[in-house]
Amino acid sequence: MPRNSLLASPAPHIARLTPHVSRFTFYALLITLFSSLLLTSCASPVSSPTPSTVTPNATLTLTPFGPLVTPTETSTPSATPIPAPERPQVTLYATFDYDAHYLSVEQTILYPNQTGERLDNLLLAVEANAWRGGFILDSLTVDGQASTAYTLEKQRLEINLSEPLAPGAELTLGLKFQLTLPRRDVNTDPNDIRPQIYGWTAQASNLTHWFPFIVPYVSGKGWLLHNPWFYGEHLVYEAADFEVNLRFTDAARVPVVAASAPGESNGEWTRYRLEKARTFALSASREYAVKSQTAGAVTVYSYYYPYFESAGEAVLQATAQAVQIYSERFGPPPHAVISAVQADFNDGMEYSGLYFLSRDYYNQPEGTPGRKYLTAIAVHEAAHQWWFELVANDQALEPWLDEALCTYSEHIYFESASPATLNDWWWPARIDYFQPAGWVDTPVSKAGGYEPYRQAVYLRGARFLEALRQRIGDEAFFAFLKDYAAQMAFERATAADFFAILRQHTSVDISDIIEKYFKYSH
Repeated sequence: MPRNSLLASPAPHIARLTPHVSRFTFYALLITLFSSLLLTSCASPVSSPTPSTVTPNATLTLTPFGPLVTPTETSTPSATPIPAPERPQVTLYATFDYDAHYLSVEQTILYPNQTGERLDNLLLAVEANAWRGGFILDSLTVDGQASTAYTLEKQRLEINLSEPLAPGAELTLGLKFQLTLPRRDVNTDPNDIRPQIYGWTAQASNLTHWFPFIVPYVSGKGWLLHNPWFYGEHLVYEAADFEVNLRFTDAARVPVVAASAPGESNGEWTRYRLEKARTFALSASREYAVKSQTAGAVTVYSYYYPYFESAGEAVLQATAQAVQIYSERFGPPPHAVISAVQADFNDGMEYSGLYFLSRDYYNQPEGTPGRKYLTAIAVHEAAHQWWFELVANDQALEPWLDEALCTYSEHIYFESASPATLNDWWWPARIDYFQPAGWVDTPVSKAGGYEPYRQAVYLRGARFLEALRQRIGDEAFFAFLKDYAAQMAFERATAADFFAILRQHTSVDISDIIEKYFKYSH
């Protein structure tokens, strides 16, 4: 029977109870009964309602005092499950005694197992442990439970899990540790010619690779952590989301801090947040001057020592211009901030949202050939925000995937910003003067020295990309670079990925070019 028909007629069981009662008496009784129930309800003490149990598929019973209500099963509301994060979530609270070169740090890592395999252990890179007494692990927890099931040797922290971590599951590591920064102008290994970046000098303290991080896992092979080499880079990163909270013990003499992301007040802390990043770097100095400039959606900061203001301004202008050119050629950059920091060490070095540039380049007078290197290396390091940060690679086995691309990005910058510099200086002085030789895809450990490594990977790598561009044409070349950045964004690319995406944009035969420049990647 339709619901409206039931509500339009008197309730049948009420009618049967009152066959000999007048209509007035009936309504009087009805009102009395209603009032009695209402008074009883009002007189009852206030208490938590008792949930009623409803039998599924029970017979519907009508009531004369309310509309028809379809009974439903009662159940306790359940919280919507929070999906596992796509990337590790890294949170740090660091208290920095700047003058004592010491930090106490609390770190949590929420790690989702996206490897597709069951994990019996985790491997973390701990670069700060390369210096004796530089890293002291006070405690370790796994999902809140204290753990001593780990080994720490040199830069490797291996944690054995009491229960395997299933694919798609997650766990939380908690670490408390102390850092004593090494003095950067003292090199204890004469064979190690890498620039000493992590640590302190009288002018600045740099926190690079200063906290443990879980290295990538390669299906079927295991954890990916190379031993350091005497030159070049050796670390490989997955993308992660970072929250870094920093405070200084001497609140009256807080240094200027250059960071991978802008800071914001968080009570007594300064909080920095950066998503989809490879790492998080900081540089602190009481001497830094700073200028900024916007380039589209990106804010560029230049940190420099005051007596190098002209060079600091030149780095700012070049980086901002490079961001605009690269955004057009490669696609949008991964982050909204890039910090360029004058380094008191030789060479340059890239990190997420930040790069260092050697003091020697700042010291070149304006109008000299040496000053052109300031611009060239600045835009090289800026390009690493695409080729390293946005698209990562194995820097030990396939360093050309970032270094050759960044060197050729200098070419892309100059042909737009200063074509005369490209032809009069960049090709003859920056590239060909050093007589590039060797295989572009040479791993760091097989180069035979820094000079052969630079000539093969950086300089001959630039020659390879120019030959490729000339063969397939500008339209296909730049469409490929933009698509490569888009398809591999926040992933880790290989040479196979590079050439597979290239083939999506050209059918031109390049086999002779590959044979000329490559040995290991084909």
